Amino acid sequence: MILIFSNKEDIHPTYVIKHLKAWGVDFFRFNTECLLTDYEFSWCCNNDGCDFKIRNIHNQIELSGRQISAVWDRRPRIPQELLLPNENEEINKHILGEALGFLRFLRYWMRNIYSIGSIVEDHPAASKMLQLSVAKELGMHIPDTCFANRKEPVSQFATQYSNVLLKPISDNDVMLEDINQAYSFYAKKVPTEALLQQPDMAFSQTVSFVQNYVDKAYELRITVCCDDIIACKIDSQTMEDDKGKIDWRQGYEYGLKHEIVDIPEQIKEFCHQFLAKMHLNFGCFDFIVTPEGDYVFLECNPNGQWLWIELYTGYDISKVVAKNLAKFEILPKNIENISISR
Repeated sequence: MILIFSNKEDIHPTYVIKHLKAWGVDFFRFNTECLLTDYEFSWCCNNDGCDFKIRNIHNQIELSGRQISAVWDRRPRIPQELLLPNENEEINKHILGEALGFLRFLRYWMRNIYSIGSIVEDHPAASKMLQLSVAKELGMHIPDTCFANRKEPVSQFATQYSNVLLKPISDNDVMLEDINQAYSFYAKKVPTEALLQQPDMAFSQTVSFVQNYVDKAYELRITVCCDDIIACKIDSQTMEDDKGKIDWRQGYEYGLKHEIVDIPEQIKEFCHQFLAKMHLNFGCFDFIVTPEGDYVFLECNPNGQWLWIELYTGYDISKVVAKNLAKFEILPKNIENISISR
């Protein structure tokens, strides 16, 4: 059986589950924000062994740890719902804190089960510093980068370029998301001259993440799931600056064009080597392709979004994910016969 750690609002599992149902593959969807309200569970250990049992009290589906063939760690959230809220908010916080501790321990206990989205590795793999270091080690082009909390090192870095890119460092915790922190900051292209005019205090109050601005012909979002690679061209440079040209995430509502494309073998090999270094089976890579045709690695989200690509292009990424989750449930010859629509 496949265990899916997720949350009620995430529609990605719905599309994958459609294929699992069609193939007759059993699954258990675990919406972790409802840990205390929607499930009965236990984890016990003695000289005979250790096991975990859980039952969804609404649909009566049950799961034993010994039944789990694969885990999809798909953006679980911290426990947030209480069966009987207490008037004392401190008690409520304590109860939810204990539930969070249990959930973390449980996911660590499953670390050796085959997974898409790593229970243990996603969090360190989200480090931009580690990602850039590994990409450089593997011979990939990267933007020049500086992190600092003082103006002097940022100024010394920025004066090498006419324009720099200010980027956000923080993402939601890829291990356990907090719905109350679901906000986004977008990358901003800034002329170096304007950056240098900012007061010292603007730099010392936070940590600046600065890169040289790399000119683009277009951008790529490359979704890698085990051996499967789906590369999507994002035609960001046809857009206005604040509508996707600088940060393509701003272009969703303005007709940003997407297209499934082939990519060079050396880029595919890099993606596989990168994930192997990070001990991951899944990752969403962002690349710039320059006007000269060079590929520049930006980052890899170890638990990134991909459904929007499927909806824009018609490429059935859900089936790719389902296939790789089900490969220990379905005979290999049947897995090979699964065709992916494009």
